[in-house]
Amino acid sequence: MSLKTRIGEGFLLAPGVYDALSALLAQRGNAEAVYLSGASIAYTRFGRPDIGLVTMTEVAEVIAAIADRIDIPMIVDADNGFGNALNVQRTVRTFERVGAAALQLEDQTMPKRCGHLAGKTLIPTDEMVGKIRAACDARTTEDTLIVARTDAIAVEGFERALARAESYLEAGADVLFIEAPRTLNEMQTITTQFGRRIPLLANMVEGGHTPVLNAKELEEIGYTIAIFPGGAVRFLAAAAAEYYESLVSTGSNAAMANRMHDFGSLNDVIGTDDMLALGKTYEGTS
Repeated sequence: MSLKTRIGEGFLLAPGVYDALSALLAQRGNAEAVYLSGASIAYTRFGRPDIGLVTMTEVAEVIAAIADRIDIPMIVDADNGFGNALNVQRTVRTFERVGAAALQLEDQTMPKRCGHLAGKTLIPTDEMVGKIRAACDARTTEDTLIVARTDAIAVEGFERALARAESYLEAGADVLFIEAPRTLNEMQTITTQFGRRIPLLANMVEGGHTPVLNAKELEEIGYTIAIFPGGAVRFLAAAAAEYYESLVSTGSNAAMANRMHDFGSLNDVIGTDDMLALGKTYEGTS
């Protein structure tokens, strides 16, 4: 089922992932779609913040690895398209080709930064409209969705963010993502103004600016998609810090053994026996 069709059937929760293993685990956890977080790639691949350090080709490599391992749709954080409208078109063609079902484009300048960090700056509305039009023209199928994100609330205020969102809808966006509303009332205003006309995406970040609601609550106020982009990485960072401290202090994994896979169970998760068996079918008989 395409992501476009799935969204038409009702509310969708897309867990955040950052590599093929995390995406596989999300699929095994019954996720119907995943969200590839640019911030999470920066955190896990480079140990750096989400301040525009990850390149288009680096993201494409991660998309390809994930698409080779899962069979559910992937929404991809494409930052600001990694340049102007022509760069956006190259990004769309590349990401679509390697497995993205949707590309999220934002209206920040370069270098961009996390939507819940201070100090963001925006490109003009007209420039972002051109990027959205360029993205729509570049895709090979309308099943590839263009998610238009505005970070204007923190920079220009709530009313200007709504105005930008109207322009992005008119430009052809398939989904609107108005980043970092600060109150439940702002969230409800967004869904009242746009919810009957276009799918809306909500970004849930513990410790961010937006009230954190569960999927049912988001659906009830009119959102269509909820992403939880960095939850897995924050969980991993806390658990891994505890693991390494325990290993170094005790000299053993014994204290953590009941909280981790052993060699065999991890191989079961990643399908080692099935892959080895597949390999044998291609071996010669002589």
